[in-house]
Amino acid sequence: MRKRGGPEVFRITGARQGLADDVRGRQRRYVISMSVRTLSVIAAAVLWNVERHVAVVALALGVLLPYIAVVIANAGRETAPSLPSAYLPAPVRPALGAGEGGAEPGPERPYGHA
Repeated sequence: MRKRGGPEVFRITGARQGLADDVRGRQRRYVISMSVRTLSVIAAAVLWNVERHVAVVALALGVLLPYIAVVIANAGRETAPSLPSAYLPAPVRPALGAGEGGAEPGPERPYGHA
């Protein structure tokens, strides 16, 4: 059972992906997208005199895919709303009141000395 007043504990599954893993994944997505683009341009060149409609679609894919690949590759490292915040507020220390914790300096004890 979890204590109600204790510090908040985060599970490691809530942690963000490491920077190296994120960059590697984005590079992989970009290379796959550009490979598909290359194949579509080659297919457009091969099919131009055979199936012109398919070649036009492949050529359009080859023209539009670089923009889409860059947008997809640059998408990443956004703050996901479901992940816990990395900010932890400083603990609040209670202040001592006037009557707590010791004698205050007064006329008979000018600076707290006996």
